[in-house]
Amino acid sequence: QVQLVESGGKLVQAGDSLRLSCAASGRTFNNYAMGWFRQAPGKEREFVSAIMLNGVRTYYAESVKGRFTISRDNAKNTVYLQMNSMKPEDTAVYYCAANLGVSYSSAASYGYWGQGTQVTVSS
Repeated sequence: QVQLVESGGKLVQAGDSLRLSCAASGRTFNNYAMGWFRQAPGKEREFVSAIMLNGVRTYYAESVKGRFTISRDNAKNTVYLQMNSMKPEDTAVYYCAANLGVSYSSAASYGYWGQGTQVTVSS
């Protein structure tokens, strides 16, 4: 079992920056690729970003590429999502998750999820 707790979500203005954190406990954190997903009201949960075990390889949705940066600190059992140049369409509940499967972008490949943190971007 891996327990994940997200933090850092809040109300910001368009153009602002925000960093989300996801603290992991339980099984060895650095055994898992990690991902961030988000879900806006009335929409499907969507992939945002993923980072592989050693933190070198990262992936991003096209909608956030160039604005968001994912990173991990395996010594602190924490994964981060730095969000810059934020837009109102970034408003969503953001979830971190631990990957148990093959696909880095499919929610079905992730077996452990946090409770989510709300990010709201005002225009």
